[in-house]
Amino acid sequence: MLFPKEKKAETGMKGLELARDFYESCGKPMLEKNFPQVLPYIAAGLFGSGSECFGYDDEISRDHDFEPCFCLLLPGENIVDRRTAFLLERAYAKLPGEFKGFRRTQILPVGGARHGVLRTEEVFQNKTGTPDGNLTLKQWLSLPDHYLAEAVNGEIFYDGYGEVTRIRRRLAFYPEDIRRKKLAGHLLLMAQAGQYNYLRSVRRGENAAAQMAVFEYVKSGIETVFLLNRKYQPYYKWAFRAMRELPLLPDLADDFEMMITRGNDEEAAEEKSAVIERISRDVIRILGEQRLSSAPSDELERHAYIVNDSIRDSEIRNLHVLAGV
Repeated sequence: MLFPKEKKAETGMKGLELARDFYESCGKPMLEKNFPQVLPYIAAGLFGSGSECFGYDDEISRDHDFEPCFCLLLPGENIVDRRTAFLLERAYAKLPGEFKGFRRTQILPVGGARHGVLRTEEVFQNKTGTPDGNLTLKQWLSLPDHYLAEAVNGEIFYDGYGEVTRIRRRLAFYPEDIRRKKLAGHLLLMAQAGQYNYLRSVRRGENAAAQMAVFEYVKSGIETVFLLNRKYQPYYKWAFRAMRELPLLPDLADDFEMMITRGNDEEAAEEKSAVIERISRDVIRILGEQRLSSAPSDELERHAYIVNDSIRDSEIRNLHVLAGV
């Protein structure tokens, strides 16, 4: 728990900036003085869970897990043994208890869940199910976006051994065939929920079903926009904010927000239906620009199957079109 001192704390400072400054001012000198023989095998940085790792932290998010901290990632025990790791943990725990007006949490000398001294393989195993970034087909298709986003977000301040950087490069984004599989599935769901089921539910007077259709359309629509941008979607509470920062179709965030916050009376339903078709046309335009589908059709379902058929790997292509969602 953070207890900032109002008169001293730099209230405008972001968590990632605070972590970098804390490492450069306190962590790096400690390592250079006390662990010069280990430094070439260490990676230091801050990434993973938490709004600060995405640069989205603010005054509200400072009520928990916000403090001067960073991660020290170590390779396996065959390179950095257990005793050395323990000594590093103790040294990390003894770093200044306050930095730039922010106090550090008192933790036991065994590292923290999100920061402190950690084993590289354990960090990535926890995030992705693999210790080295080499994912199986099943893992690529089934892992939630936000876990992959947390494996590659934030910043690495130093990586003497290079292992963490190599793993993060492997995980940077989906292989193209996986991207297309996921994209095909979300395009199909957009078609079913938005272009087909929404108005049918409205006309039946099933308002709850209509709004569920909207939610499904928006959920897959956001996923589609991230896939077209070749970016992982972060945890849902940051999806809209992150989407507005994307180079392709960022303005659709406002349309999606309107759709899920407005009711389904006759006027609203007509507007939502028109927005659905406009969004679908925008998505289809980007599909054409990326040479994923050039079919002269406004039906997302048709484009979904065209994208699926463009997958090169036959095993991935022949999986159910929704296998990636």
